[in-house]
Amino acid sequence: MASRIEDYALISDCYTAALVSIDGSIDWLCMPRYDSPSMFGALLGTEDHGRWRLAPSSPSASAVRRYDGDSFTLVTTWTTDTGVAEVTDLMPRTDHRADVVRRVRGISGTVEFSQELRIRFGYATAMPWVRKVVEDTGVALVAVAGPDGIVVRGPELFASDHEHANSFVVSDGAVVDLTLTWYPSHREPPGPLDVDEQLRLTSDWWAEWSAILEQHGSYAEDVARSLLTLRAMTHEETGGIVAAATTSLPEQFGGSRNWDYRYVWLRDASLTITALISCGITESVDRWRLWLLRAIAGDPKDVQIMYGLGGERDLPERKLPHLPGYRGSSPVRVGNAAALQFQSDVIGEVMVALHNARVAGVAETAYSWSLQRALISFMETHWQAPDQGIWEIRGAPQRFTHSRVMMWAAFDRAIRAVTEFGLDGPVDRWIELRALIREEIETEGFDAERNSYTQYYGTTEVDASLLQLSEVGYCHPTDPRMLGTVAAIEADLLRDGVVLRYRTEAGVDGLPGTEHPFLACSFWLVTQYAESGRLDDARRLMNRLVSFTNDVGLLSEEYDVTAGRQAGNTPQAFSHLALVLAAKAIRRAEAREQS
Repeated sequence: MASRIEDYALISDCYTAALVSIDGSIDWLCMPRYDSPSMFGALLGTEDHGRWRLAPSSPSASAVRRYDGDSFTLVTTWTTDTGVAEVTDLMPRTDHRADVVRRVRGISGTVEFSQELRIRFGYATAMPWVRKVVEDTGVALVAVAGPDGIVVRGPELFASDHEHANSFVVSDGAVVDLTLTWYPSHREPPGPLDVDEQLRLTSDWWAEWSAILEQHGSYAEDVARSLLTLRAMTHEETGGIVAAATTSLPEQFGGSRNWDYRYVWLRDASLTITALISCGITESVDRWRLWLLRAIAGDPKDVQIMYGLGGERDLPERKLPHLPGYRGSSPVRVGNAAALQFQSDVIGEVMVALHNARVAGVAETAYSWSLQRALISFMETHWQAPDQGIWEIRGAPQRFTHSRVMMWAAFDRAIRAVTEFGLDGPVDRWIELRALIREEIETEGFDAERNSYTQYYGTTEVDASLLQLSEVGYCHPTDPRMLGTVAAIEADLLRDGVVLRYRTEAGVDGLPGTEHPFLACSFWLVTQYAESGRLDDARRLMNRLVSFTNDVGLLSEEYDVTAGRQAGNTPQAFSHLALVLAAKAIRRAEAREQS
C-alpha cells in the first residue's frame, strides 16, 4: 500500500521528479519529464506497479529526514539496534542526464540494508527485458522496454519473481553508491556517474540559486522551501511550470475526483511568476514568457488553458483501469480534458503576471507586447461568453464572477501598459470595455441582500475565488462589499477553520462526491485578513496552515482536517505560491502596524 501523501518527499533535477516515502521507497518516478509515463507507479497501486525501496533490513528501524540546506538533496538518517546510517537521495542537477543517486553512508556501528527494485515502464504496462552487464566497477543491471531503458549500478542485484533484490552491510565511515540512469532504449547505456562530483555540483547549483532568497521575516523558512519547490517544478529547458508532480492523487479518498496535474496551466504558471517576482526573483520570467509565446503561437482564439511542458496542445484524457489508484481511489487518469475548456480568467492572470514583471523592471521583448495585444483583442469579442471558471467545472458553463473580474483585470493591465509604460494600444476602447465589465459585475454578480459577490450570475452561492477580487485591484480589501463577501465565505465555506473552494452539494461542478478544504484558498483568506486589518486572524490561520506541511516542508492540494492528512496531488504549486503571497501580505501588515 502507498504511504500517506504527507510521507513523501520530492527530489528533482528540474526536468522531472521522484517521490520518496518515509520508509525509503521511490514510489513515483517518470522519466525523462514530469509528464512521461511512470517507471515506478506504486503510488497509484502496489509494489507490483513499480518501486525502488532501499531501507534497513531491521523492521524496528526508525527514520528522520531533512533536505540538505536549501536544496532537493534528501538526507534520511536511519537508526537501528545495531547502528546508524544515512541515505542521501538526489537527482543530479548539472549532468544533463536523467539520473537518480542513492548514497548509503555508515555513521556508527553496522546497519544491514535491503534493496528491492521492481521496474514497470509505461504506467506499469511494460515488464522490461533485463540483463546483467559486467563492468570495471561491478555488475550493472540493464532494463529495456519499448522506448525506455535504464541502467542500475551498485551492489549486484539478483532476480526473483519479477523483482531484483539484494542486501549489504555498511559500517562506520563506509559508503555504498547506487545509481539509476534513464536513456532512450535505442542508444547504448550511459557510462557510470561520478557520484562525488555530482553531489558537489548539485549542492553548489542549489546553493547559488537559493542565495537570492530572503532568510529573515515572518515564515521565512516556509517561504524559502515554497520558492525552492516552485523552482524545482519549472522545467529547466522549456521554462514550463507544472502544477504538481503527480497524477490522480484523490481530492476525496476513495472517490473519483482524481486528475492529472503534470502539465502547465497558464493560470498556475502566471501566479507562480507573480509569487517569484514578489520575492525579487525574476530569472524565471523571461524563460516562462518565451514558453508562453511558443505555446500560444497562432490565432488567439485557439489559446488553451493548459499545455504540455514543451507547449504541446494535445493532452487527451484517458483512464488507466489496470492501476487501482492511490489506496483504491479510482480511476487513474492521464491527460486532462480541461485543456479543451474555455476559462476566461486565465488571460487575466497572464496579463497581471506580465504587468507585475514590467513593474519589477523586466523589459518587454520584441514580441511580448504583441502577444498581450493579441490576447486582449480576443477578449474584446469573447468577454461575454460563459465559461468553466477557475475550478474547471464539468457541469454547464456559467458566467462566473471571478472570471469576469479577471477579464476586468486583463483590460486594466492593458490600459496601464499604455498609460504607465508608454506601450501602444487602443486605450480608449479598453477603458470603455473595462467600465462595461465592472457595471455588469456590480449589477449581476452581487447579492445586495447578503452584501456579497456571488459565485456566478443568478445564484446566491459564494466561491473562495472571490477572495481574489481585492488582490487584483478590483476593489479595496476594506471595501464594504468585499468585507461582506468575506463574511459570506466564512459562513458558507469554512470547514474546521479552513476554506473549501465552493459547496460541492450545490451541484455546479457536475461531479459526484465531495472534497476537502483547498489550501490555496485558505492562504487567500490569510492574505485578505492581513490586508484588511485582521492581522491576528491572519497569523492564527497562517500558523495553522503551515502546520499542515510535511516534515520536509511540502504541501499537497487539499487537507483532510478530520483525519489530519494531506489530500490531492503533491507537491502542489498553487498551495506553495499562495503560501508565499500570504506570508508577504503578513509582512506588509506587520510593517504598517510598526509604522
